[in-house]
Amino acid sequence: MKRALLFFALTLAFVMAANAQGVGVGATVDNFSLPDTNGKTQTLNDMKGKNGAVLIFVSAQCPVVRGYNERMNEIALAYKAKGINVIGVNSNATETLAEVKSHAETTYKFPVLIDKGNVLADKLGASVTPEAYYVDANDVLLYHGAIDNDRSGKNITEQFLRTAFDASLNGKPVTKKSANAFGCTIKRTGDQ
Repeated sequence: MKRALLFFALTLAFVMAANAQGVGVGATVDNFSLPDTNGKTQTLNDMKGKNGAVLIFVSAQCPVVRGYNERMNEIALAYKAKGINVIGVNSNATETLAEVKSHAETTYKFPVLIDKGNVLADKLGASVTPEAYYVDANDVLLYHGAIDNDRSGKNITEQFLRTAFDASLNGKPVTKKSANAFGCTIKRTGDQ
């Protein structure tokens, strides 16, 4: 009986690992294409800056994202001049195109792509909003996770994303390659 349970547990762990989605830090993120809020198809290669891009999964409804909107805009403006472009990605099946478009146009200083069917979110392993994926000019994932360590923005002691950008821009390795992202769960197709 113990052997059968052990075999079952190992088989289940193997199947779960084989089905796990996600791109690990140090791996290359494949070029992709998604429509923007105006329906125009955009690619990662066309949208990234000369020093890379950060994909940030966003939401029009999530209160945690609302708390980060100003900080995300500040990052977008500060680092665009340094060759790193911010790209928002909305993967929430529960948010309409009209809602996402209106929110993006009135809120963000960066473009937002529509990930219908959660294809990119699933490929990268994104699970919450906001969640950041920073790739360099060669599409190598250098950092994945939270933007900083404080959802309120009042007690920030670690600027994870900015620190990763600054290290990379100065030709140094990113020392903190990940931090647990926190926020609202991405609402996938089929979720109730």
